[in-house]
Amino acid sequence: MQTNRCEYVPPVDSYKVPSQARCEGPRAWMAINALASGMAHSLAPISAALQPAILEPCFAGLPLPLLTIILQLQLQCGSSGITSSYRRRLQASEDLPVGSEFLRPPNLAGCGNAPEQVHITQGSVTADSTIVSWVTPSQPGSLAVSFGNETAKYSRTATGNITRYKYANYTSGYIHHVKLTNLEYATKYYYRLGDGECAREFWFVTPPKSGPDVAYTFGVIGDLGQTYDSLNTFQHYLNSSGQTLLYVGDLSYADHYPLDDNNRWDTWGRLVEPSTAYQPWIWTAGNHELDYRPAISEVIPFKPYLHRYQTPHRSSKSTSQLWYSINRASAHIIVLSSYSAYGKYTPQWAWLQNDLQNINRKKTPWVIVLMHSPWYNSNTHHYMEGETMRVQFEAWFVQYRVDIVFAGHVHAYERSHRVSNIEYNVVNGQCSPSRNESAPVYITVGDGGNIEGLAGNFTQPQPNYSAYREASFGHAMLEIKNRTHAFYYWHRNQDGEAVRSDSTWLTNRYFES
Repeated sequence: MQTNRCEYVPPVDSYKVPSQARCEGPRAWMAINALASGMAHSLAPISAALQPAILEPCFAGLPLPLLTIILQLQLQCGSSGITSSYRRRLQASEDLPVGSEFLRPPNLAGCGNAPEQVHITQGSVTADSTIVSWVTPSQPGSLAVSFGNETAKYSRTATGNITRYKYANYTSGYIHHVKLTNLEYATKYYYRLGDGECAREFWFVTPPKSGPDVAYTFGVIGDLGQTYDSLNTFQHYLNSSGQTLLYVGDLSYADHYPLDDNNRWDTWGRLVEPSTAYQPWIWTAGNHELDYRPAISEVIPFKPYLHRYQTPHRSSKSTSQLWYSINRASAHIIVLSSYSAYGKYTPQWAWLQNDLQNINRKKTPWVIVLMHSPWYNSNTHHYMEGETMRVQFEAWFVQYRVDIVFAGHVHAYERSHRVSNIEYNVVNGQCSPSRNESAPVYITVGDGGNIEGLAGNFTQPQPNYSAYREASFGHAMLEIKNRTHAFYYWHRNQDGEAVRSDSTWLTNRYFES
């Protein structure tokens, strides 16, 4: 007896269809399902997919009008998601040694106190200011940042503050934070840290002034760490077109070591400096930033992170560095803290409600939310850890038509359809996610390369809300084209190359409503 089976073969790239099928037996439904799953998030018309090269041999026996109707029904009613068959080794990754060339402090002749771990972030809600941060290891050194529009020619100077902290048996270097204000939009600035033999120069480019059709490209990384896999992810991103990096938490993984060895905060800062010194990273705190260790008398949560990584929270009327918002190009970006109180009437709850109510979608039509713990996660690792925050805030995300939510935490990749689960109350029993075109797409990118390795155990069967999932390291990119369309894609790290493995077009929830 002949079996009914569809086997998947490589994608038809020209139409962004995730899988073509070769059929044995009469059943082609799996192939139609897969075809619809790809078409549902593509701007290509149905007719583009209905061609002999794609239809043969699985669909050849179906009349074209019937196939069109079936495919349209699948696009409207939903199709099963894709669990990638690609597999990387799942064992823990190995950290780069402290003496690695990528983790060493700068070697400047005649200087033993050079500025290092340089990183910048946006300095206010509007993008006309930048916070510059760095560390000097043994002495405070110069407190000033000199900057201007030509290399080695600086027309302005700004000063800020210095902080230090102790954690267990570690004492930090001198951590500098300086805010550069009144910057012109779409302008390249050169800036210098240190003096004389210790001077180092870097540069950054401010974004265009916010507007609905301002095109801009964001990178997205989470749970990076400082392993050999982390280095692959980071170098792939360095070769991308990203203009600003959205970081969704878990930075150094210093807490993997005895006494949460804070020297690993220093090595991580050196690892990422080739990017963080030249473009803003928008910071989100994760569970590995908590550093709450009563057993070693460390009871101030987030101590190292808060000393090292400044955010423009006051500018967005937040009371904490851990949650805030900014406008950049055509996007309004909201950062939430998964590990701070968010129940009703708490400061984070009150701040988010006010922030969502006051977004000007005619100026920044794209609303992007960053958090660490994902709300929609079909991996057994950290399963449903984000559920209480989802229950608290999801209805607001639907009401205010948030476009996309990025999270980390789970060491794998997953993208959802536009879904919500907001109908439930204690008596109606409606407790399953359903398609909702007013809801965001939820994306988990906790796959940066950290020392804990990949999370390869996905629940089976794949839930209806899940569009694509894969246990691989990588990074994501979001290219905003205009007020209505953005192109999103995710690169896996495959044998030293950044391979685009998932992509979809996004339509803006405000202008398409």
